[in-house]
Amino acid sequence: MAAPDTIPENDTPTTTGWETIRRVSPYLWPKGEGWVKRRVVLALVMLTLAKIVSVSTPFFFKAAVDKLAGDAPSGAMLMGITAVGLTLAYGMARLGAAAFGELRDAIFVRVGQRALRKLALETFTHIHRLSMRYHISRKTGGLSRIIERGVKGVDFLLRFLLFSIGPLILELSMVSVLFAVLFGWQYMVVVVLTIVLYVWFTFKVTEWRVAIRREMNDQDTDANQKAIDSLLNFETVRYFGATAREGARYDQAMARYEIAAVRTGQSLALLNGGQALIITVGLVIVMVMAAMGVQAGQLTVGDFVMVNAYMIQITMPLSFLGTVYREIRQALVDMGQMFGLLAQPAEITDKSDAQALRVQGGTVRFENVGFAYDSERPILRGVSVEVPAGQTVALVGPSGSGKSTIGRLLFRFYDVTAGGVSIDGQDIRDVTQDSLHAAIGVVPQDTVLFNDTIYYNIAYGRPEASPAEVEAAAKAAKIHDFILSLPDGYGTTVGERGLKLSGGEKQRVGIARTLLKNPPILLLDEATSALDTQTEADIQQSLREMGQGRTVITIAHRLSTIADADRIVVLEAGRVIEEGTHEALLDLGGRYAAMWARQAAEDGAAEALAQEAAAEAAAEADLCQSERRNPGTAA
Repeated sequence: MAAPDTIPENDTPTTTGWETIRRVSPYLWPKGEGWVKRRVVLALVMLTLAKIVSVSTPFFFKAAVDKLAGDAPSGAMLMGITAVGLTLAYGMARLGAAAFGELRDAIFVRVGQRALRKLALETFTHIHRLSMRYHISRKTGGLSRIIERGVKGVDFLLRFLLFSIGPLILELSMVSVLFAVLFGWQYMVVVVLTIVLYVWFTFKVTEWRVAIRREMNDQDTDANQKAIDSLLNFETVRYFGATAREGARYDQAMARYEIAAVRTGQSLALLNGGQALIITVGLVIVMVMAAMGVQAGQLTVGDFVMVNAYMIQITMPLSFLGTVYREIRQALVDMGQMFGLLAQPAEITDKSDAQALRVQGGTVRFENVGFAYDSERPILRGVSVEVPAGQTVALVGPSGSGKSTIGRLLFRFYDVTAGGVSIDGQDIRDVTQDSLHAAIGVVPQDTVLFNDTIYYNIAYGRPEASPAEVEAAAKAAKIHDFILSLPDGYGTTVGERGLKLSGGEKQRVGIARTLLKNPPILLLDEATSALDTQTEADIQQSLREMGQGRTVITIAHRLSTIADADRIVVLEAGRVIEEGTHEALLDLGGRYAAMWARQAAEDGAAEALAQEAAAEAAAEADLCQSERRNPGTAA
């Protein structure tokens, strides 16, 4: 089969920062979910109380210092309180600010986790809805990293956008106003200029760092893709002795990641150093002004301490601002990729008026079907095939003739570009995909199993089936006795992609899974071509029994497996060139007859070689036995 047209990795759109924030906002204020809104409001109340208490804390510190220095503390309420009492009040205020902050987080955590869960589920289900064309051109490791980073960014963005940027602006505004009221506008000007310069520098450098972080993410994704791809192909790596080669390939990807990570670390050092310089200069200027005020008798020692306390108090969130802004920008990048993934349209969708497929007999009809993965390279050219209800029709032909493509079109992994496909007279584009998929059972060439138990993999065909029904399906697939011979029976874990089972055992589990599904239409896509002759013969019998009373389309490479089909359709270069029964096609003496003769010759040669090898083995065994009886006659 020709390779489908691929979609470049960078074709997945990404959303802008504001678009991402707009997409996340409904999770903070969802319609019809009052409990979420109540929690958000209550968390904001806790936030406001925490900031009010936090800003008032230095007043108690100043009053305690003034008491100890012999100055009268400002405020009639504080004059009668001792220095110890003021110190205790200072401690209680600090504790209160922390307590309100923790209450805020405890109240909001459920909102953040709910948003994370809903977005993760939305992304996961959307990826499953995307077309086959999309999935075969993407790497699983890359997709998993996009989802992982994007989902983690949701909780971070909701939490810090609401509880860091907003509170920081509130606290800085309150401190600036207090400086102007208590100490004069000059203090406020220095504080505001320090904050503005700090924020400008932080944003400017962080914007530069975003490109570096994006490059680091790309290299991280690339390395992760190579690691997952190599591990999924563990057997192939070992077959070709390519462990060192794969290690070198992975190390090259990690080397590129290392370069990007070093640049990221160096740029972070530059950012932190610049921030420290700006905030330190601002702090020193304000403290010098306060010291001069104390020397002039305009301020008390407590005022000097309070100025220092406020400057340290705004320094902490400003330092945190750098981290928060960097992480928010990174979260926006990560979430932009995830929302871009969500914006990727599904190629195959149900019509708005699509009805459920009604299978009465199961007649499948391909009418003048044309299809191309790439518009410049047609795969099917006017193919017309009818599979009457209850009959078995085999599709044969050389590689690239379009056999497997017909199976994919029937399951509607792709839509035809010309003609139509119908089941019992219903065009499959007019029915729902769920009902179409429910009506078709597929046994592929290589059955891929989940890394779970044998029971789970068989029951996957119909999850609501009872244990007795699962066992009945296993018996029909001739694998029940094998399962019982295992130490854990049906509870045996099959390993990733079913690697703990042989090819024949995996196929039988796949057959059992399809039997349990009990579909009226079967698609057997070269279901035994990867198996040895004896296993193939055994499984062919199971497949014949499974096809009784069902409409069966068999895509075959080995012609001996489909000789008893009701009709055989021969494809070549995307066209039907012959069709009929096995005997009729042999009598015709055309393409099928030539293919049959060639395979028969190959099978005969293989059988002769096997007989010769068996004869040699028997002769060697006889010789060894003779030598054991007459050791003195050995040459």
